[in-house]
Amino acid sequence: MDLMEELRAPLCDRLALTLFNRGQLTPADFESYSGACTMNDRARKLVISSWQARKKEIILHPFLKEKLEIGLIPPYAGEAASPCLARGS
Repeated sequence: MDLMEELRAPLCDRLALTLFNRGQLTPADFESYSGACTMNDRARKLVISSWQARKKEIILHPFLKEKLEIGLIPPYAGEAASPCLARGS
């Protein structure tokens, strides 16, 4: 079971689109070699630092009705899914 997949769009994709929409990332930040695409060092540092900052943002969890850091959502999702996984559901 891939617990992160349901969080990919609101967490990861949203961050990437935000960085592009703000002009912080541009096509010039990427290089292509033999059909593969890589980020340059500046872009890589920007994405990592932006991701670390994003994980510290506080949200109101829609089901738990608790305030928590975005970075804690995956462990909470795993904990919530554990009874189902234990039963084999």
